[in-house]
Amino acid sequence: MRILPAFLRPLAALVLLLGLGAASARAEDSFADVAEKVNNKLVKVFGAGGFLGIPSYGTGILVSGDGHILTVASQMLETRDLRIHLANGDRYHAKIVAVEPELDLAMLKIEEKDVKTPDFYDITAEAQKAVVEPGTGVLAISNQFNVAMRAEPMSVQRGVVAAYSKLRGRRGINQAPYDGEVYFVDAIMCNPGGGGGALTTRDGKQLLGVVGKELRNTLSDTWINYAVPLQGKITIKGEKETKTVTVGDFVSQAIKGTYVTRDPKEKKKSSNLYTGIVLVPNVVERTPPYVEELDPNSPAARAGFKPDDLIVYVDGEQVVSIKEFKDAMDRYEPGAELKVEVRRGDKLSTLTLKLEDRGKKKP
Repeated sequence: MRILPAFLRPLAALVLLLGLGAASARAEDSFADVAEKVNNKLVKVFGAGGFLGIPSYGTGILVSGDGHILTVASQMLETRDLRIHLANGDRYHAKIVAVEPELDLAMLKIEEKDVKTPDFYDITAEAQKAVVEPGTGVLAISNQFNVAMRAEPMSVQRGVVAAYSKLRGRRGINQAPYDGEVYFVDAIMCNPGGGGGALTTRDGKQLLGVVGKELRNTLSDTWINYAVPLQGKITIKGEKETKTVTVGDFVSQAIKGTYVTRDPKEKKKSSNLYTGIVLVPNVVERTPPYVEELDPNSPAARAGFKPDDLIVYVDGEQVVSIKEFKDAMDRYEPGAELKVEVRRGDKLSTLTLKLEDRGKKKP
């Protein structure tokens, strides 16, 4: 191996640094190219705002050549004057054609006839791709903070997938009815207007999911940044059958006009859980979930609950009010077994509660 003379070594080091700098610049340029291609498949959404601090703007993903748009479900969409701005600046009116409350997704459709949107994502094909592992580099592209009004490009954030795990977000400006697996990302992407944006791999060749809304983690009370994956799914239990619905199912059926939008409260209305817990009267906005009494021989009584217990955690999720306790319980079905932590005096006790069907409760 030939060794460079001492007087040439500084020059060689400089050449190496310049080469690395050029490579870095090329890498940054490649992100710009990817962002531009993705941006052409996204839209700016403008609706109603102000309710509970919800912004009047958001983001959507084009999923068909005739103007179907996938976005997050939000009160922002509940307006008679829902507007869509394409990447080229063209403006259209839109309407909601389907909502899946438990996936927290909505499908919009541009109302003007003969509109063409040739740049779009084939969700059926994208959903067939594998879930990426933690540590994978990603880009999050959305109209957060309303930086883009017409033809301006949207915001781009670079990060990595920190985890692929269950969503536990229930407090903050928004509520998250979806509690399946999501991508947690280290980029701060769930800002106002970010919901409905695209999470892609850094080369832009795979659409990973739909950027979520502003949420706090109920376990740590910290803001979280997540995206609902295209492989996300929910289980809908009806009176006659139980079926699984994926994001791909929702998109394909909504485009065809065959998806039946369900009442967001339907699951709560159909829930027939029986625990035997009688809570104290809910007299103030955030009444703590204290146990007032128990039905004899009920699931709670057999689990070891006692009057005056304060319910603190349900399956690891902190609850600080009767409403939060009921919201947490609404995600379970009869037969489920969960860990409930209660404060009894100055100690925490963990109890195993097995839920029963109210119609089959023991006498």
